[in-house]
Parts: sequence; C-alpha cells; structure tokens
Amino acid sequence: MDKVTTLMLIGATLAVAVFAGWRGGRAWDPARGVRMVPWRFIMMVAGAVVFYLLVHLAVLFGAPQRPI
Repeated sequence: MDKVTTLMLIGATLAVAVFAGWRGGRAWDPARGVRMVPWRFIMMVAGAVVFYLLVHLAVLFGAPQRPI
C-alpha cells in the first residue's frame, strides 16, 4: 500500500472507532431491548487497526524495522 491509501484507511478506521465509541458510550435503554451490535468491541478492533496502520505508515516513511 502506498502512503495515500494508508492515510485514507487511517481516517476511515478512525471515524469508525469514534462512531463506535460514541454508540457504545450511550446509556442503555431497557424499553428498546438489548443491544445487538457490540459497539465497544468494534471500537477496540478499529483502534487496533489504526495502530497497525500507523506502524505501517511509519515504515513507509523510513522507520527502521526490527525483527522479532
């Protein structure tokens, strides 16, 4: 992936993480029933993907890679 694609994916995934965090932080309304979408889990996964993409972007800009 090139830098532009990585930056676009970071923006989109960050938007998903913020939206899921907002939805997961809302008060639970028992009259509407149970939540069917695990918003907090989606927020955590999106945050992990953003972190992975930031590391990928750093490598694209020339950060040294260390083997495990």
